[in-house]
Amino acid sequence: MPDRLNWDDLRLVQAIAETRSLGGAADRLGLNHSTVFRRLGALEDQLRLKLFERARVGYAATPEGAEMVALARRMADDVLDFERKIAGGDAKPSGELRIATNDSMVAYLLPPVLARFREAYPDIRLDMVVGNQPLNLSRRDADVALRATDTPPDTLVGRRIASIAWAIYAAPEVLARYGDPWRADAPWIGYGEALASVPAVRMINERVAVERIVYRTSTVVGQIEAAAAGVGFSCAPCFVGEIDARVVRCNEPQAEIGRGLWLLTHPDLRHSARVRAFMEFVGAELTRRRRLIEGAAAPAPAPAA
Repeated sequence: MPDRLNWDDLRLVQAIAETRSLGGAADRLGLNHSTVFRRLGALEDQLRLKLFERARVGYAATPEGAEMVALARRMADDVLDFERKIAGGDAKPSGELRIATNDSMVAYLLPPVLARFREAYPDIRLDMVVGNQPLNLSRRDADVALRATDTPPDTLVGRRIASIAWAIYAAPEVLARYGDPWRADAPWIGYGEALASVPAVRMINERVAVERIVYRTSTVVGQIEAAAAGVGFSCAPCFVGEIDARVVRCNEPQAEIGRGLWLLTHPDLRHSARVRAFMEFVGAELTRRRRLIEGAAAPAPAPAA
């Protein structure tokens, strides 16, 4: 009779199946490649079963391996469900809070907001998860997400803060030289394919000849830095361009090429003291900055302490 399985065995099999490689599983689990190789071999010997076949595209689970992966996922979902319920029942706003957002928000919009939040809630530690990739709040990739979207997931709850307006920006010398950003010889800064679905990026790709896009970047922060250096014209969110003194706006703000700004969390976490404190405080602070986000004006002054 083989020894009983443990949770680490199931996590190992799940990681190999989902990454399709021993190296990927090692990275996910914080182990080295040789340890994963040795543990998989020991597990297959213990069970007297082949759990994976080495295919051309990586490791593929056998039927028995697939059953173990399904079991691991069910157990992980149960653990996460329990963790969310425990986290949602805390009484005091304290502990670590993971916030998912993108580079432009964390660099331009959020710093003064989060500084004020920390003053109000010094016992909450903030962990910023920065990127545009989808995150699974059900699996606790983050506790709260601040996202630019018109279609927030049905599995999350929260509020729409504002419409993110975009405009064209350039260094003063670039605007003085070319005048009109739509001039046939005007240089532009484009976005990488990862952001191709963003309405503003689609507008650039439709209106600007490919030979006029002299520089590309996959981030808004990189975009505005290149514009400030004089590389060319840039289309960026107004909450970035309006507060960066190195660039000037070249046209009227356009909300139709932006998206909504949403503050979201998982339903199981909305009653957590730290999540509730963040949602209420940051929601109010961002609402005060709605005119900036929508390209109408600078942010309202902070209320007196």
